[in-house]
Amino acid sequence: MKKLIVLLLIFVMGFVSCKNSEKQIDKIEISKQYFKELSHSDDSKISNFITDSITTIEGEYEVTYSKKDYLELLKWDAVFSPNYNILEIEEAGGIVKVKISKIDKRIAFLQEVPFVMQQTIKFQKEKIISIETEYLDFREATWEMNKNRLISWVDKNNPELNGFIHDQTESGGIKFLKAIALYKNRE
Repeated sequence: MKKLIVLLLIFVMGFVSCKNSEKQIDKIEISKQYFKELSHSDDSKISNFITDSITTIEGEYEVTYSKKDYLELLKWDAVFSPNYNILEIEEAGGIVKVKISKIDKRIAFLQEVPFVMQQTIKFQKEKIISIETEYLDFREATWEMNKNRLISWVDKNNPELNGFIHDQTESGGIKFLKAIALYKNRE
């Protein structure tokens, strides 16, 4: 009987130690790598960090993208040469909260300073399933003024670029960037 108890204890301890040695998911590291690849605009690596569909939430706007559609949106973002900088990051209850700044050619033109955002990242196993964004310093008056000036100027001087402001495809991003360049060099 003692041998059976000892054998059972060894078996249970072995099982528990094997289970505890399984790789723990480091959600902070996954989040850091995700933002690093966003800055590098490497959608093949970004694909490894997200589930087959991903939900983004900004204020009252909630959109669920297929992985393919989300990666297409990131191609639009990549046109502007984004740079993400993690300011603070913490995990609590399986959710990662990260404060980041983001600057790119579009944001620099429209807002004139980086966005600072608080993002809440939720996971399904080791992959990102949703990202909720709260803008901490959106300068709406500056953004709207610069956007309206750009759109008005394009309407008058380069109507072939019309619609760039709402076209979140790679080609739309290229038109947006071209509009900014033409506007800046208008004189």
